[in-house]
Amino acid sequence: MAGPAPQAAPTREVSGNAGGLTTLLKAALPSLPVVGQLPGVRKAPVEGFGGLSFSRPAVTVDRAHVERYAEVCGFPVKDAVPLPYPHMLAFPLHMAAMTDPAFPAPAIGTVHLENSITQHRPVRVGESLVVQVTVGAPRPHAKGRVFDFLTTASVDGETVWEESSAYLRRGASTGSTSDDAAPAGTTYPEAPPTGAVWSLPGDLGRTYAAVSGDHNPIHLYPLTAKALGFPRQIAHGMWTLARSVAALENRLPDAVRVDVAFKKPVLLPGKVAFGSRPVDGGYAFSLSNPRNGAPHLAGRTTEL
Repeated sequence: MAGPAPQAAPTREVSGNAGGLTTLLKAALPSLPVVGQLPGVRKAPVEGFGGLSFSRPAVTVDRAHVERYAEVCGFPVKDAVPLPYPHMLAFPLHMAAMTDPAFPAPAIGTVHLENSITQHRPVRVGESLVVQVTVGAPRPHAKGRVFDFLTTASVDGETVWEESSAYLRRGASTGSTSDDAAPAGTTYPEAPPTGAVWSLPGDLGRTYAAVSGDHNPIHLYPLTAKALGFPRQIAHGMWTLARSVAALENRLPDAVRVDVAFKKPVLLPGKVAFGSRPVDGGYAFSLSNPRNGAPHLAGRTTEL
């Protein structure tokens, strides 16, 4: 006879925003030699990790912050927030989970592989959202393990926005990498460049960090990025997602799903070529290197 089903992790409430010095230190310390093994810093083993769940008090969508986000990501200013914007409200909870001692992987060095956003209806400026994030045991991947962070945002008990973020922790894979592991990643319809080329400034990572709270050193300066293995700073994956959605914004329905896979990093400063084309029920889109065609992002939208 099977035993009782495992109990879901209790949800803990988080107040305030992530991304300050304290959060950055908590994210970085487990990756450091010697320091990462100290009590209170050392990460728990992945075996036995049952998951974490965090929520935050209802937060009212602030017009000034929405307008700053819209400007950085290329959206028009409206009374409805840009489709990816609620991720800004979920990010503190992502960081709370990743920096929790029970989470079995350091935040620094964990790679954002894929993202999926479902907007059931537009979120309006001035609405109060209750946001919750959960992450369970990892699934195997050809290059390590993947943690799926699931976010819900609700208004008066109505789920209006959902997100799934897949993060890879490189290392030896454990278990099968068959159907559930998707070792090669999700595939999308092709969307060749259509002539739009965007020039991205060297300070884009710092500009987006100021509005998002994501101050991961790989996005900030050449020196901090080189310390983590990059030739220079790289754009945030969620910025590339947002900028791509902004290019399609006036063609998307109110109820829509956006799926993306992050490919090669975008070095800053640099240029990216955008492409899009209609597909059944939505649009396929892409970002690539305009010189050699190397892919940076692939995705599609689907009308609900």
